[in-house]
This record gives sequence, structure tokens and C-alpha cells, in this order.
Amino acid sequence: MVAKPTSVAARARIVTERLAIQYPGDAATLCTLRHDGAFQLLVATILSAQTTDERVNLVTPALFAAYPTPEDLAGANLEELEDLIRSTGFFRAKARSLAGMAQALVERFDGVVPQTVDELVTLPGVGRKTANVVLSVAFGLPGLPVDTHVGRLARRLGFSTAEDPLVVERDLCALVAPANWGAFSLRLILHGRNVCGARRPSCDACVVVDVCPRAGVGSVAPAARPARAPKGGVGEGGSPTSPARKRRSPQASTRKSR
Repeated sequence: MVAKPTSVAARARIVTERLAIQYPGDAATLCTLRHDGAFQLLVATILSAQTTDERVNLVTPALFAAYPTPEDLAGANLEELEDLIRSTGFFRAKARSLAGMAQALVERFDGVVPQTVDELVTLPGVGRKTANVVLSVAFGLPGLPVDTHVGRLARRLGFSTAEDPLVVERDLCALVAPANWGAFSLRLILHGRNVCGARRPSCDACVVVDVCPRAGVGSVAPAARPARAPKGGVGEGGSPTSPARKRRSPQASTRKSR
């Protein structure tokens, strides 16, 4: 345990050092998407939207066997491509993005994945987060991807107050050396998945709990849910009957029916 740092920069140094011990390795080692080269990583990262890396890793072996090069993927039959990636969700949109990305690679970059954010984001289906993944993991270049885990931990640790991923990226880049951007992002992602969950962070298992401004947030037991109305306690109109409502007397009912 150390005294809580008095500056954001000092806190960032401690967090960076401890997460590097907790999750050792560079960006290429820490990346959980299985791939061989920049093109496969680009495909896998596009597929990873709204699904897990584990699911993507189940799909990509057959996908890469069917379309090993950008030229092959550019000429893919969309229905066949959709069938291969169906289990990742949003498969029609992803199939269009993959085919469009491959076509753009072939037509504008001679089938070679570019090595700048500005060029990568011109490819269909590629946003800034995906571009930074490819830069940092495939090429070992500075790039700091910001996903929901990175954004959440950046705010909890007091590194950023922003919801906009671009602003979060800027704030984190100002605190971490460029050579560590990719690995730091992936360590935040792993820590967010394994320890600092969105609803109930496991602060007792956190290696930076003593320097975290939000230590304990959400880690208490949730409030008990209201008891459900007993069976038969819902009126014909679909709303629960109120125990405080006075029952109409038999005489009143008789008067009303006259």
C-alpha cells in the first residue's frame, strides 16, 4: 500500500507499473484475437464488434482458410461469407464491411494493410479503435484503442472524465509513454474483464485499489428486489392490486348495479 498520489500523473505511473506486472507482455502477446499478420488481425477485429474474442476465435480458422488473402476476400460471395461468420452476430453488416475492406485494400493499397490511422479509417468497417488495434498489435506502433472497458477504467481511475472515446484516448495518451499505449490499453481491457467489472468490481482483488479514487464503487451487495405480487394478485387490467385500496362494500356494489 502507498499513500494516495496527489496528482493524476503520479497515479498513472503507479497503475501502469502494477498492471504491467499483473498482465505481462507486449501488445502482440496480450491480444487475445488469434491471427497471423496484419490482414488477419484486421478481419478479426472487425468481427469482434458486439461479440467476444472467444467467439471470433472459433470462427476465424475456417474464414481464413476460405479467404487467406485480401484478393480472396474481396471476391467473396456475400451469402457464403455470411454463413461463415453468422455466429458472431450482425453477420450481414460485418460481411459487407469485410468484403468492402478487402476491396479497398486491393484497389487502393495493393493488398497491403496501411500503417497509419488516417489511412486505416478510410477502409469500410474500420474505426479509430480498430485502427489502433492493428497499429499497436500487428505493427508494434503507438496506438491506444479505447473500448468500453478502457473508457470505464479511465474514468474510475480519474484519468479522464469524458464519455467520448476520442477524448479518452487523448487523455490517456498524455499520461502514458507512446511505446506503452497498446499494451496499456489491453491491460485495462483485461483488468476490466477480470476484476473491475461494470456492475460489481472486485475491489478486494484489485492491484491498484489503494490508489483508485473510486475504490469500493459498486462492490457492495445490490439492494434486494421488491417482492413479486403473489399469484393471483394481479387484477384483470394487468396491474397489481393495491393492499391499501379500500374494498367497496357489498351495499355500494349493489347500489351501482341498480
